[in-house]
Amino acid sequence: MKVLLVGGGGREHAIAAALNRSPKLTKLYCAPGNAGIAQIAECVPIGVMEFGKLIEFAKEKEIDLTVVSMDDPLCAGIVDAFEAEGLRVFGTRANAAIIEGSKSFSKNLMKKYGIPTAAYEVFTDAEAATEYLKTSSYPVVLKADGLALGKGVLICGSFEEAKAGVAEIMLDKKFGDAGNEMVIEEFMTGREVSVLAFVDGKHIKLMSSAQDHKRIGDGDTGLNTGGMGTFSPSPFYTEEIDRQCREQIYQKTVDAMAAEGRPFKGVLYFGLMMTADGPKVVEYNTRFGDPEAQVVLPRMKTDLIDVCEACIDGTLDQIELEFEENAAVCVVIAAGGYPVKYEKGKEIHGLENFENKEGYYCFHAGTKVDGRGKIVTNGGRVLNVVALGGTLQEARANAYRAAQWVSFEDCYMRHDIGKALDEMKQ
Repeated sequence: MKVLLVGGGGREHAIAAALNRSPKLTKLYCAPGNAGIAQIAECVPIGVMEFGKLIEFAKEKEIDLTVVSMDDPLCAGIVDAFEAEGLRVFGTRANAAIIEGSKSFSKNLMKKYGIPTAAYEVFTDAEAATEYLKTSSYPVVLKADGLALGKGVLICGSFEEAKAGVAEIMLDKKFGDAGNEMVIEEFMTGREVSVLAFVDGKHIKLMSSAQDHKRIGDGDTGLNTGGMGTFSPSPFYTEEIDRQCREQIYQKTVDAMAAEGRPFKGVLYFGLMMTADGPKVVEYNTRFGDPEAQVVLPRMKTDLIDVCEACIDGTLDQIELEFEENAAVCVVIAAGGYPVKYEKGKEIHGLENFENKEGYYCFHAGTKVDGRGKIVTNGGRVLNVVALGGTLQEARANAYRAAQWVSFEDCYMRHDIGKALDEMKQ
């Protein structure tokens, strides 16, 4: 099969590596890709939002399957556009991708169908939102309604801080049009866990659990980012929590979307909070998490192409989704100054150290090849160093050891990814 992968980040590098393991794959293209993906696929210079050019390319190359894993094109209707041309595509149609594209939609969906989540209110007027905040308990969470690269969430500890947050989101438009509408919700406490699932419109198959670290600084301090590291599986996602989620969240969400005339196909991401009252949904995404995919997909035994095709055909119930009995940890190496201001074009050294190293991966998130043929930085999150291990602690030690194999000027990483694991016996 000839496959086209749409995207160019660390998540897409992990997906490309998983697709590459399939015996069904004969040729892999990626648009636009990056310097790392280029080592295992043919990259083509087409942007993820250039639907017409992507469709033209898919027809010209007689692509058998297109895989889309980014929120912007999914929410903008890339799957609908491909299907309208009779092309086979894995991803979520626009009317279902709204579960990520609009936080107010997802919150209202959960309220309507009794899916546990934080109490909330939705606002389209900054003044009304500020008035509501005068009666709120603190801390409180402010969320831009639309897509904001995982950064449109503010946790505010006081009214003054929240008032400034409303201005930032709704008046100053820090997150652009994503802030035209805003959700204010109660602050939930507990441990966060991410669970990804394949969905075919009716059936759901859960992937291994994972845990992300969103803040830029050690000890979960500083600004929110797209994710600074992950581990999988999460030992905090117990059998009892899994049972509760299966009863109260997972299938209920899929059934709710079908009932709304928005059948969900693709990857559904459940961001969960383990509260004192049981697991609750923090957010949904309509795609593989990033960097969750980087620790989940290397552990997946089942052929990814088979799973994608089953989701398209509505036969996911016939797939046995299996994962290795091991663990994975990802450490993100970022450009100094991320997520605010950072430089690009720094030469990356040591990538050759990952060649032929079983159980170790260096997924490229923000890289390119410069005019000299050198691989250089081209984003805020630059590399995702991933290592496997028999236990989470072993995988963590391996990942931090491997993170020393690569470097570039002013590189930065957190040193406490998975630190909570130290308190647990494996």
